[in-house]
This record gives sequence, structure tokens and C-alpha cells, in this order.
Amino acid sequence: MTTTLPAPPHDERALREQLQRVGYLADTDLATTAWLAGRLQRPLLIEGDAGVGKTGLATALALSQGAELVRLQCFEGLDLSQAAYEWNYGRQLMAIRLHEGRSEQVQSSDIFSREFLLERPLLKAISLSGPSVLLIDEIDRADEAFEAFLLEVLADYQITVPELGTLRAQHIPQVVLTSNGTRELSDALRRRCLYHYLDYPTLAREVAIVKSAVPEADAHLVEDCVQFVQRLRNEDLAKTPGIAETLDWVRALHQLQQHTLPEDMTVLLTTLGCLLKTREDRFLVSAERALQLVEGRRTVGVAEKTAAVVAAP
Repeated sequence: MTTTLPAPPHDERALREQLQRVGYLADTDLATTAWLAGRLQRPLLIEGDAGVGKTGLATALALSQGAELVRLQCFEGLDLSQAAYEWNYGRQLMAIRLHEGRSEQVQSSDIFSREFLLERPLLKAISLSGPSVLLIDEIDRADEAFEAFLLEVLADYQITVPELGTLRAQHIPQVVLTSNGTRELSDALRRRCLYHYLDYPTLAREVAIVKSAVPEADAHLVEDCVQFVQRLRNEDLAKTPGIAETLDWVRALHQLQQHTLPEDMTVLLTTLGCLLKTREDRFLVSAERALQLVEGRRTVGVAEKTAAVVAAP
């Protein structure tokens, strides 16, 4: 059965609408930068704190456009065999033994061909014949040596395998790189990409995001929770809660059949594990401090502002 892919967005407004249909609410600046990156076939580098929706954007781009998502999770010590390709030594050894069993001379081409190559994310992304989104997640965790290799892939969308030659992309993927800012990236990598800094959402935008993701939750509960989290982010926390933590907290309180922030502080405090992920942060937000964050939580016009965020061009 043939699958009909969504038409490529003709402008940034169309991309924003596509993303919204799959549950990702992007503002105009982000949608414009992402659309330009796709049109210009340039990688998109997104920096920002953990939990602001950087990885979610790549997932939404793939989902909204019917593209395959290929993810490379970066870490210290990441090398070529883990990121691009590796030879299947077991199969090569079996092939050698089969040739020897038939008293045949083993040629280089007998064991160094594409069928013996294990595709890792980078090679897989440029080998796909259809549209794809290549997510290079937390590039700042990899070292500078890996960045240097990555530049070849991002410059010409090709990978050189010494035994086979240069493998070029059949269909150029849309590349999204994310960084949490744990180290400074090289100037060469930055120049290769279009750039966007993704900050925590405004109150109205985060309310809209949570309502879209958890439509079953009471609207008052969503508004109260988001306002509490927005205040909580101003505290001196080791790990600031992101949007994912807000969603977890709203879902947890909804499961506890809460329609607004609970008046019982015991219930509120026992669910703060959805937001606070270190021992120090948990002790920092005492019952007294949590009550202070709850007080005056209702902001006039939240519902109206939320509607404006969703409808904004």
C-alpha cells in the first residue's frame, strides 16, 4: 500500500500549523527558523536548557511531515563506529571461512561490501531513499574530534568509508542539532548551521502546550499548575523543571482527581517529585515555601492569552 506523505510546508505559517496538528506549539521565530533550515537544506542548531522542547521539535518535524526520525544520542567518547558505521566482523569472518571451505581465494570485495556494513545513525540518515529528520541530540556532550568528523557529513551530506569510497545522500535529511550549553561548540559547526535559542515558554504558551497535551485535565488545574511551575523556575534550583515535568505533574494531579491545585499541602508536597529531581531541590522547597508559591496563583486573563497564543500567526 502506498503512503501519501504530507505536502512540504510552503511557508513558515504552514509549518507552524503542521507542528500544531501533532501537538507541538512553536512560536513564529522558531517556526520560521525551522522552515528556512529545511528550505536551505541547512542544519538547525537549537540551544537551550533541558526540558524546553528541543528534542520534541525534531520529533514533531518528522511526525508532521511523514519523515523517518533518526536519532543520534551524543555522549563523551562517541566515535565513528557508534555514530556512522561499523564493519560486521562476525559476518566477514563467516564469509572468509566459506571461501576457504570451497578452496576459493578471498578478494577484498568479498568482505568489504555494503552488505557487511552496519549502519549507525549518520550513515542510516543519508542512506534512506525517503524524507528523514536526523536528530543529533546533545552535541555538546561529544568531544571536538567528533565535531570535526561531523562537519564532513553536514557540509556535503556524505560519509567516506575507506574500503568503499564516498557514500552520498540519496535524499538530504533535515538535520536538527540540540545543545544544553555544557560546553562551547566550535565556530565551524556554528557557521554550518542556522541557529535558534529556545527559552522556557511564557505563561500563556505553556498553558496552551499543557492543555493540548493533556486535554482531559481540568482547565483550572492546568492554569494553576503552570503558574506554580513558572514561579518555581525563579527559585535557586539545581535542576529547573522543564515542560516535560509540568506535564508529568498535571497528569499526576489529574490521576488524583484534582481540579485545581490541592488545598491539602500534603497532597501537593507528595507530588512535587514530578517537578523536583534532586534531594537538595526537594528540601529547598519546604511546605512554607510551596504555600507561598501557591498563593496568588491565579492570573487574570490566562484563558484569553492562551487562546491568543494558539491562534497567533
